[in-house]
Amino acid sequence: MAYLDHITRCNTYDLQGFRPWFIGDTLVGWLRHAFAEGLRAYPEVFVVTESRVWLAADLDTPAARAQQLAAVGSDLAAAGVLPKARGELFPVQPRWGETPLANIDRSWVTFFGLPAYGVHLNGFVRGETGPRMWIARRALNKMTYPGQLDNLVAGGQPVHLALYENMVKECAEEADIPAALAAGMRPIGQISYAMEVEDGLKQDTLFNFDLELPPDFEPRNTDGEVDSFRLMPLAEVAAIVRDSFDFKFNCNLVIIDFLIRHGFLTGDSEPDYQRLCTGLQATFPNAATR
Repeated sequence: MAYLDHITRCNTYDLQGFRPWFIGDTLVGWLRHAFAEGLRAYPEVFVVTESRVWLAADLDTPAARAQQLAAVGSDLAAAGVLPKARGELFPVQPRWGETPLANIDRSWVTFFGLPAYGVHLNGFVRGETGPRMWIARRALNKMTYPGQLDNLVAGGQPVHLALYENMVKECAEEADIPAALAAGMRPIGQISYAMEVEDGLKQDTLFNFDLELPPDFEPRNTDGEVDSFRLMPLAEVAAIVRDSFDFKFNCNLVIIDFLIRHGFLTGDSEPDYQRLCTGLQATFPNAATR
């Protein structure tokens, strides 16, 4: 294995299995062909052709679109086509910073091939032998990726929360980091990837933060989503990423970014250095196709 395997894994898809769907002239996502065909049952909401799908033109406000997407999603969930709604709304927002065109339940985002956003926190402690990272192990009963290793704190980006606000909230829920301590975190950029999974197409952007923690701090989970925490030497974390798939898939990218920024991986030490740097910034199908 190599670090680059994680970049490749998170940027593999075949658009021949999908068709684009639009709100007006805006390309918002990608639908598997079978899923798109199933939307013909809702002609008042979707216009379906063999090559494209549009949301009905008379749904001309974000609220009206969100209402109809929720109705269709609930109907498909009752039929077993979609998973049950989680009650957490994500924006239908092709590019971060633009006004959302609608919102949709988090459980359905990948099925509709929509860009999604999240926040991840690298929690680390400086020491005489170099930095150590706090690593979480996901709860064994968690709905997604149970038992896998994770960043100290991470979460999806719902509507009506700013990135920093969401990160502070997740810090409290997942690691019992008080707001005064979380205030020391630094936004350090983003990574993005586009990958085909069983449910559909993921087009994800993760906004990342670094937080240097005091040596005597110990995280404590408060929402039941984390099984345990461990403070690990950076070399050990790097070896797990390089040699295994033990981390949740996208956490590998967040850690690779950390290793580059903190000088653990360099152009002299890592033969794939340039491809790692460029591979952390994917070009989405939404941006490449009109």
